[in-house]
Parts: sequence; structure tokens; C-alpha cells
Amino acid sequence: MALAAKQKKFVQEYLVDLNATQAAIRAGYSAKTANEQGARLLANVSVQTALKTAMNKRAARTEITADMVLQRWWAIATADPNELIAHRRVCCRYCFGKDHEYQWADEDEYDRQVRLAQDLKQPVPTDYGGYGFDPTIRPHPKCPKCHGEGHGDIMAADTRDLSPQARMLYAGVKTTKDGMEIKLQDQGKALENVARHLGMFKDKLELSGGVDVNNPYAGLTTEELKKLIGSG
Repeated sequence: MALAAKQKKFVQEYLVDLNATQAAIRAGYSAKTANEQGARLLANVSVQTALKTAMNKRAARTEITADMVLQRWWAIATADPNELIAHRRVCCRYCFGKDHEYQWADEDEYDRQVRLAQDLKQPVPTDYGGYGFDPTIRPHPKCPKCHGEGHGDIMAADTRDLSPQARMLYAGVKTTKDGMEIKLQDQGKALENVARHLGMFKDKLELSGGVDVNNPYAGLTTEELKKLIGSG
């Protein structure tokens, strides 16, 4: 049976995000009843057949398999954001100075501060704490100034050095009035897509013959699914 215009549009829209409710709305059905309409359309044998045909054609055209997409979503969902940007506690100037006195990075830094103090007619600082301050070291647990807390520091990684998985998570960088913003892929959405395509949600599409368009992994054992996802 030929599909009506709205049904054809639903098939096209469903392929975008596999969300029956949103596909129904975009196809022109009422938003108030879109949830019911989506479920009803997915249960329609003609719509099921059209969806299966469209998915097969798309897979053949793009040479992209469901396994490839699933593996990429899984990689994004499980990537470690700390590879891209991390908040860390680092030492204060007194943590590792001699006798926990103020520590300078080097003699040049100290000399600049001496000259500045002299120009401003302020007390000249001492160098009792010595030199070699490293702002990346963790706080000294017995520092009398910061009490082992140090201070917070945000570190963005060099994206050229990211692991392949972290590179999938990276979505770009932009400069704002408040500084630099690292953009990440939506890990929650990626995990939702994995769950949806493994049939963990209720809005599954059962086709005649027992094929599940929304779950191409139906019938696989748990161990087979773990092996499939882990192979990415």
C-alpha cells in the first residue's frame, strides 16, 4: 500500500534521529498527539517496510554500517574529558620555598620585582625562599600558607596530542570575553544513542519477520554485544 504524504515525510524525518515523536511533529502531525502518532506510525506495516528499505539504501549509499556508528558513539560516550581540559590543585609560592618563604621562579623575576618596589618606593622583597618555583606541582601538604590546598588551575591540553578517543570528544574551541572555551561532544546524547540502538528504550520498531529497525543487534548475546562495542 502506498504511503500518504505525511507518512512519507515521517519516514524521512525518522531517519534523522530515530525519534518517533519528533519525526511525527516535523512531518506535520500535531505536537499534542505526536507521541501516539509516532507509535502508531511505527506499528504500520507499510511504514515499517519503507523505513527498512530507506535504511538499507542509505547504508549501501554511504557504506556506513550500524556497527561503525555504534562504535563511534560508544567512543564518545566513554572518552575521558580530563584528556582535554582539567581542573587541578597546584602549589602556592610558599609551598616549596626554603623554610616556606616566598619562592621566585628565577633571579630575573626577583630583580624585576626589586626594581618595581624601588620605583614605587615600597619595601624591597627578599629572596629567602630561593628560586625554582614550578606552578604545576601539587601543593605541599604541610605548607603553612595554603595548608596544603594550593589554588585551582585550569589546564587545556594540546589537541595535537589527544588520543584518538579524546579527539572524537573534542568539538572545537572558541574565544569569548571570559576567556577560552573548549567545546565537547554531548556524551549524554552519545550514550543515549548507544542505548537506543541496542534496544534499551521502549520506542522500538518491530518489522515483519522479527527484524528490529531500531535494534539491529537483536538476538545477540551480552558477551557478543560487549565484544562488538569494545572492538571500536
